[in-house]
Amino acid sequence: MSGKIAVVGSNMVDLITYTDRMPAPGETIEAPRFEMGCGGKGANQAIAAARLGADVMMLTKVGDDIFADNTIRNFETSGIDTRFVERVPGTSSGVAPIFVEPSGENSILIVKGANALLSPADVDRAAEALKQCDLIVMQLEVPLETVYHTIAFGAAHGIETLLNPAPAAPDLDPARIEQVTFFVPNQTELATITGLPVTSEAEAETAARTLVARGIRTVIVTLGARGALLVTAGEATRRIEPVRVTPVDTTGAGDAFIGSFARYYVETHDLDASLHKAVRYAADSITRPGTQKSYATREAFEAFCATCDA
Repeated sequence: MSGKIAVVGSNMVDLITYTDRMPAPGETIEAPRFEMGCGGKGANQAIAAARLGADVMMLTKVGDDIFADNTIRNFETSGIDTRFVERVPGTSSGVAPIFVEPSGENSILIVKGANALLSPADVDRAAEALKQCDLIVMQLEVPLETVYHTIAFGAAHGIETLLNPAPAAPDLDPARIEQVTFFVPNQTELATITGLPVTSEAEAETAARTLVARGIRTVIVTLGARGALLVTAGEATRRIEPVRVTPVDTTGAGDAFIGSFARYYVETHDLDASLHKAVRYAADSITRPGTQKSYATREAFEAFCATCDA
């Protein structure tokens, strides 16, 4: 396998409490079950790519707590290069306390912790290693200035870049992301960023074309169960057809799409084929519960693809 991926982004520890009901103010109640898992969009995308055999380097920050140890161990177990996973003294790691009621409704608190301290200077310190990469992947759970700086770094050194604008940021400056190679929003994120309605595929194409007109080379709109749209300058929009599966848990499917696309693109540089693989990998991930634990290995995914093509 050729090609190296760098992920400049976030990590989180999911703290999931399953409760019969939410407590009233001042009330203490017993909850029946608790789980802890590794998450964060950057980490999810890195793990997905690594599970498929990609050579992945992670650039992120953790705190100086026990959550940091768990996060670093999770990266290392997956074969991810952790040279630039930095501990920040006196700071918590990023955590996401999640409260799930019997109906499936959930309430989530996001504490960015050390993720909020990932800076342009951190990117510069990793410059020589980043120059050896074929693709740099980013999200928006770290400071925007760091994202802008990383895009500019990639452009200056001839490295392709991918930005997944999640979670949606209304203050994202389109002028500072024009040099990104791949811009990969879902419909909600595309609507937030462009200020246009995106309730249909036709509206998604129109909104995506406003970004292409501003200079972004390639916009890939993920449509969940309906596949994806590929919008580029001077070419007709292409629809990437979905794969029909019975969903169990859709959490993390977007990150599965990004990570798998990155893995296949750095190997083949075949855009269409990589997108078809990404749609399949995301579909496979939702047939199992959880986020990172739902991401298939290369061998398991090849077996899934064989059933799709049979």
